Amino acid sequence: MKVGFIGLGRMGKGMARRILDGGHDLAVYDVVREATADFETAGARVASSLSDVCERRDVVVTMLLEDASVIDVALLPGGMRDSLPAGAIHLAMGTYGVAAIRTLADAHTKANQVLVAAPVLGRPDLAASGQIGIVAAGPPDAVRRCEPLFQVLGRRTFEAGVKPESATAIKLANNLVLGAAIVAQAEAFSLVRKYGVAAQIMYDVMTDGLFAGAPAYKGYGKTMVDESFDRVGSPVQVGLKDANLILAAADLARVPLPSLDVYRERLLGAIAHGDGDKDQAVLAREQARACGLE
Repeated sequence: MKVGFIGLGRMGKGMARRILDGGHDLAVYDVVREATADFETAGARVASSLSDVCERRDVVVTMLLEDASVIDVALLPGGMRDSLPAGAIHLAMGTYGVAAIRTLADAHTKANQVLVAAPVLGRPDLAASGQIGIVAAGPPDAVRRCEPLFQVLGRRTFEAGVKPESATAIKLANNLVLGAAIVAQAEAFSLVRKYGVAAQIMYDVMTDGLFAGAPAYKGYGKTMVDESFDRVGSPVQVGLKDANLILAAADLARVPLPSLDVYRERLLGAIAHGDGDKDQAVLAREQARACGLE
């Protein structure tokens, strides 16, 4: 399959390499030229522009952080809408807002192109090893055409329906549950510490009890116990970006999300205390501050 890939950041780099190693014809593009160096050495074509990375491609993947970035890449003059062949697929794999996905879907439809939204579940290490989850939604034939890519990128694909925004809704809802879990763990550790109990004991109870099969509790909880917040999987700033997307989606659908409010306030507090670049497990430190703990 002839594939273009835009966005070689922490997640995108591992994903693009999986596609290349899977035997696909890969062209890559990133505004940071240095990010493409390893791909050129490995045999990918390094595109000189957005129009170049779209040329004669069956699918072009975007793995960009912000809504504004993916909309610019797709819709500005010379971007994807102007450059993708008729019938080609824009495979949007970043975490974007509902409004952004609706905008992209409408624009590509008018240009006789197709949008498939396929946000991913997992951290950069899972992306590099092909173990992410993928939530895919779009026209069924287009989703099927993307299956060879899903097979090399992830451990499982969850089909969310024919409307691309459905995949977005699932990804944002999943991030809401994760954020609530992080906050709950942070609160639990602070509570037991107030009674003189070591956080490690609470961690052992959680991860060998009711939450034994929950990687989120094991992973984030371990980081909280070790206070290894500089070993970043998902930084606080990205968490806040996603929390704002969840809030916007909830506003569109008129859904109250009180647990989101708590999560978002803790993220804002962590950023105010200079922890915006730390792993989101640092919310345990933010909770501890609120309790008067060191």
